[in-house]
Amino acid sequence: MILSETKKGVSAVVATVIMIALVIAVVLIVWKMVFKIVKEETAGAESCFGIFDKISINDYYTCYNYSSKELRLAISRKDIDIDELLISISDGEGNSQSFKISSQPLSEPYIRVSSGEVKLPGKNSGVSYFIDTAGLGMGKPEVVKIAPIVNGKQCEVSDSLSKIDGCNIFAT
Repeated sequence: MILSETKKGVSAVVATVIMIALVIAVVLIVWKMVFKIVKEETAGAESCFGIFDKISINDYYTCYNYSSKELRLAISRKDIDIDELLISISDGEGNSQSFKISSQPLSEPYIRVSSGEVKLPGKNSGVSYFIDTAGLGMGKPEVVKIAPIVNGKQCEVSDSLSKIDGCNIFAT
C-alpha cells in the first residue's frame, strides 16, 4: 500500500514538472514571435528617429513671385542620409500637388534650380527650387510641407510653411 502511494506521488511531481516545462516553452515561442513582430515594426521608425530638424524649409529665402507665378522653395539639409524628399504644395483654392526629389536628377518642366540639375541638396547645404505653380494648375501656394523618405519609409513632416510672402524684396 505504501508503494502505490509513492508511485502516485511521483507521477504527480513528474506531471507538474512536464507542465511547467511546456508552459515555459510556449512562453518562449510566443515571446520570440512577438519580439520579431515588434522589431520589424519599429525598424522603419528607427530610420526616421532624430532627423526632425535636419532637413528644413528656409523661410527667409522661400517666397512667391507673382509675375512669373513661381514658388521659390529654399531647402536646407544637415548631415543626414535620406533617399528622397516628398514636397507637398497646397494653394488657397483647394488644389495640392506632391512630388519627390531624390539624388537622381528630376526632369520635370514645372521645377528647376538656378543652375545644374534638380536633385536633393547635398549634406550640409541647401538648394532653392523654382516651382511653376501655374504649370501645375495651382494659384499662389498657401502651405508647403516636406517629409524625408529614409530606407524606403516616409517619415513624418519635418517642416512646413504656412505663410509664404511675395518675392518683391528678393532678387530671383
